[in-house]
Amino acid sequence: MKHVAQVTEQAPERAWTGRAAERSPAVQRSRNRTIAQARHIVKAAEHLLETQGGQFTTQQLIKEAGVALQTFYRCFAGKDELLLAVLEDLIAQGSLDMLRLAEGIDDPVARLRFFVTWPIELLEKNPDANKVVTAEHWRLHQLYPEDVARATQHFSDLIEPEIEAAAAAGVLRPVDPPRDAAMITKLVMAMVHHYAFIGLGDGVHVVTDHLWRFCLGALGGNAAVVIDAE
Repeated sequence: MKHVAQVTEQAPERAWTGRAAERSPAVQRSRNRTIAQARHIVKAAEHLLETQGGQFTTQQLIKEAGVALQTFYRCFAGKDELLLAVLEDLIAQGSLDMLRLAEGIDDPVARLRFFVTWPIELLEKNPDANKVVTAEHWRLHQLYPEDVARATQHFSDLIEPEIEAAAAAGVLRPVDPPRDAAMITKLVMAMVHHYAFIGLGDGVHVVTDHLWRFCLGALGGNAAVVIDAE
């Protein structure tokens, strides 16, 4: 029995142990509480980014969120991990908002046009906040490219079904819908980064019209036709 006890003590954790723990009401309550606290901290960080820029301190954050320092570190390893969560939250929520706004648009090409151009349209609404988020996005991308790629995947997941639907209808001729969606995501993000700092000097509709014509042509559509998604 002594030998068995020693083996048990040294055995690595198995997948079933995690499942068993998840069945515990106490563990579930603790997990749900941590998730709720993390979401609250992320929202506080988003507010600080909008009002104070990216240079806020951890002390400013916990004061804004109304949580203890140990609560912050229980949810996040540090400020960069928090900002990655903020970035993903903003992109995911923005994608959901676009999906809701496009509910009345039935044509997949018109929906695609709306999704591709709307991030540029948003640059006019809060230019200072966009500069801060853009700067942090680029900084984090250099340090944590895989994490940032997961965050931006929300936008790719938004536009890929529209590309596929338009291809099925014979309106577009994409080469590879998943790769095409990823490429368009990178293009849209790059344009958001660019115009967040230099401004939309030619006018937002001039910029979005050219962006859409380019994407439409790349997807095998008629680049001479611009579908009005409004």
